[in-house]
Amino acid sequence: MSISNRSLMICVRLLSLWRKALLLLLLLPNFCSTQTIIKNLPGFSGDLPFKLETGYVGVGNKDELQLFYYFIESERSPENDPLLLWITGGPRCSAFSGLVYEIGPISFSFTSITKDPVELVLNPYSWTKLANIIFLDAPAGTGFSYSTTTDGYNTSDTIHAKRASEFLQKWLSTHRKFLANPLYISGDSYSGKIVPIIVQEIINGIEAATEPPLNLKGYIIGDPVTNEKEDMNSRIEFAHRMALISNRMYESTKRNCKGEYVDVDPNNQLCLNNLQAFKECTSRLDDSHILAPACVPRINHNEQTTFGWDWDSVDDNFLSFPFPESLCRVDRLRYSVVWANDMKVRKALNIREGTKGEWVRCNRSTPYIKDVQRAVEYHRNLSQKSLRAFVYSGDHDLSVPYVSTEAWIESLSLPIDDDWKPWFSNNQVAGYNVRYSNGEYHLTYATIKGGGHTAPEFNPRECFDMIKRWLEHSPL
Repeated sequence: MSISNRSLMICVRLLSLWRKALLLLLLLPNFCSTQTIIKNLPGFSGDLPFKLETGYVGVGNKDELQLFYYFIESERSPENDPLLLWITGGPRCSAFSGLVYEIGPISFSFTSITKDPVELVLNPYSWTKLANIIFLDAPAGTGFSYSTTTDGYNTSDTIHAKRASEFLQKWLSTHRKFLANPLYISGDSYSGKIVPIIVQEIINGIEAATEPPLNLKGYIIGDPVTNEKEDMNSRIEFAHRMALISNRMYESTKRNCKGEYVDVDPNNQLCLNNLQAFKECTSRLDDSHILAPACVPRINHNEQTTFGWDWDSVDDNFLSFPFPESLCRVDRLRYSVVWANDMKVRKALNIREGTKGEWVRCNRSTPYIKDVQRAVEYHRNLSQKSLRAFVYSGDHDLSVPYVSTEAWIESLSLPIDDDWKPWFSNNQVAGYNVRYSNGEYHLTYATIKGGGHTAPEFNPRECFDMIKRWLEHSPL
């Protein structure tokens, strides 16, 4: 065979191999990372005045967990402003709740849920005016995130945190222009337990020289679940402070239950009677904000506790009921269900077809193991690092009362840098704050006067002023 013929055969074989490789790439979905810039959204009039990106990042051993995200660039200075990763609580509640009801640039107009599509308006107090924010649907099964395997839906506190950290590492590897931005991990409610675990995972990666290096600066948690038993125990004291129960009832309950109101001895009838009286006094309140109208019964997802309820107690089943338009929080939550299940919306967000059936705000159907009972030890370890921490609590939140939050912060025994004092918004007292310092670790704790469980939902202007000052390293 001549040299020219041999060369020709080699070229033919290489071409054949190249075609097969190309075909394989075309047939396999790109599960590592996909992203789309969204210029318009159903329900919003005109082009979006901010940069919105949606996409998936594959995590897990074989990228079997496809985590969906909404990324919104800072409307001020994307190249200089901090980068926040936001995870909504639940667990397994979509980050879209945080985006559209709390800190994102759009919200619903709440004029009519029957409009097609549901109308969106701008939020003048969006935190994206101060920071770049990734709203992450995590773990898999939450929001538009999914798994390509059944086992992928099995998760826990620690797995959830590990996968979120992996997501961030991969996302930043494809968005390298944000690597230098100050990074903060943030979330509220049940994510108060997950956020410090994620922070610890990131620190472990930094110390192990994992690439790319992350510019971690701290974390932000609102009305945070930290120690579930103590959080629930504190509701009795909170109810007493807020005059929801009488002093006589409080003293009797404390005496008969010996200060322990969870997993009570079934033979302690006096304690059980007291707790039943407590239920009768509080069961018709909205535990997310005791001054807000209560429109649905509280859902008890924790049968092991005497008076326990879920950290996000509005069951999605209620969101499909034909309630009339009203000021009730549950009616506002229904808007997200209608909007996210609109096929025009899914097309606009570039949701992968066939990966998600009905969108639910909080997915309670996937297995979840709460393998971290106390997140306090994570905070104790983080308090030895060079970090900034911001903890805030709405002072009318019965779900995770400020009482327990203040107790675990005090248990860290951090030196007080600036003691308890009011902070202001619009020249009015908006809450109170205290600052702690331990070497290079700095923690600010703030209450929001009249605030609820998801504080920016109830007090948007005050929370905007609060977080703006903290991110800019200014006193509240």
